Amino acid sequence: MGRAFEFRKERKMKRWSAMSKTFTRIGKEITMAAKEGGGNPDNNIRLRMAIQNAKAANMPKDNVARAIKKATDKDTSDYKEVTYEGYGPHGIAIFVETATDNHVRTVANVRSYFNKHDGSLGTTGSVEFLFERKCHFKISKEARDIEELELELIDFGVEELFEEDDHIMIYGDFPEFGNIQKGLDDMGIEIIESGYERIPLNTKSITEEQQQDLEKLLQKLEEDDDVQNVYHTMA
Repeated sequence: MGRAFEFRKERKMKRWSAMSKTFTRIGKEITMAAKEGGGNPDNNIRLRMAIQNAKAANMPKDNVARAIKKATDKDTSDYKEVTYEGYGPHGIAIFVETATDNHVRTVANVRSYFNKHDGSLGTTGSVEFLFERKCHFKISKEARDIEELELELIDFGVEELFEEDDHIMIYGDFPEFGNIQKGLDDMGIEIIESGYERIPLNTKSITEEQQQDLEKLLQKLEEDDDVQNVYHTMA
């Protein structure tokens, strides 16, 4: 199995435990996608992806509709995607993706979390090179032969497939998202969930006590409403 499989195995328990936080995160993604490419998911790959993820999270249709409407509402502040990089306790690299309508507030909050938990916020590019950006898709298993499926999709940019519970996870390079989505569409395969991940090129093992120190910082970051995703290099 490849790096994506190991990444999923180590992080199988989703950290997004609070439903309200999940809906907030997906809602922002829907609004940004609609603002960028319009409110028709047939013509907007990013919006289509966000709506797929909303369905997978059982987000009510009214919430989805409101998030799309926000994109055209003149009274709604624009969300900007801003990333932050730094090191947590015990030398663990951390990459934070945010969607914010107030950069000053967000950077102040993120910096305070790092400082209060023995970490340090770095400059742009300080840890990004330690991660590999990939796109992923989740589809139903449905008695599919995974090896045959891989052969059919390899020309669309797929690098890795593996089974996870009752589903099949598909991974490819970040720029291949549209090609892989088209391949699945052409084959009539329904996409349950899709998105992007930053997979660490190398991970670092630390003690259980040290992990607890890091978890305190990760929890504070993930509880922040402006934070969309948090990636780290802890094994």
